[in-house]
Amino acid sequence: MIRITLIFLILATPLSARAVNIFACEPEWASLVTELAGDNIEVTVATTAFQDPHQLQAKPSLIAAMRSADLVICTGADLEIGWLPLLLRRAGNGNIQAGSPGNFAAAEFVRRLEIPKLIDRSQGDVHPQGNPHIHLHPRNISRVADALALRLAEIDPGKSAEYDARLADFQERWAIAMDQWDERAEALSGLRLASHHRSFSYLADWLDLEIVATLESKPGIPPSGAQLAALLEQLTPNPPAGVIRTPYENEKPSKWLSDRLDIPEIVLPFTIGATDEVVDLFTLYDVTLRMLEEHAN
Repeated sequence: MIRITLIFLILATPLSARAVNIFACEPEWASLVTELAGDNIEVTVATTAFQDPHQLQAKPSLIAAMRSADLVICTGADLEIGWLPLLLRRAGNGNIQAGSPGNFAAAEFVRRLEIPKLIDRSQGDVHPQGNPHIHLHPRNISRVADALALRLAEIDPGKSAEYDARLADFQERWAIAMDQWDERAEALSGLRLASHHRSFSYLADWLDLEIVATLESKPGIPPSGAQLAALLEQLTPNPPAGVIRTPYENEKPSKWLSDRLDIPEIVLPFTIGATDEVVDLFTLYDVTLRMLEEHAN
């Protein structure tokens, strides 16, 4: 009874008088909401840079964090379809269910790539709403920041002026960084790469990279030996500059191909926390660009 009463009192306390509890599905959104809210929030992050965000176990600790959350921030576009609905259902928190102000899906606020014209599960892990890995295009981050600041002000109106001020500060710093990144991007235009999964489509769209091959012929399905052999034959006459993958993807296929083509295997950070340097969104882009620049010549 004491525990139930305590939970009730916490939930009944106005948000302006306490920290807003945030449940972020991925590290990039935890980083962004921290930029916009500072010390006004407490954040639980469901995944790390070394976990596939498509797959997650509904641990009791995550259910408990979601039960007390005021705002859930996820990518959406079905990225978390394998685990998020289960967590939401078990948490039983009406304020964060789909369609509620406390449920924020970042992909709803950007232009999505690779929206399939035909939905067929035999094609692998196809996302009907398009490629969900939206966070590796800096303009997407800017658009999501605008929408997220509005949502923070909606659920915590007592601090709306502070959220507006922090958004303006972030967007100013982000615009300066984007100008610098765009200058660096010119040298990367046309860089030919192979990729393990379609994890970097938005990065390629922004930088004008040429993804000449994807090791997974069907998204989410590991490539077979025969498929890798066919890729080797296809790429041998004109090998790409490298094979890129995320920290959480199986290293064996990309290493196999890189060894035989004598090209580097490049493990790009993909999100916050992948390396000691990548501590926020700014360093995520800085390090990603630097790693690609090392292989552009």
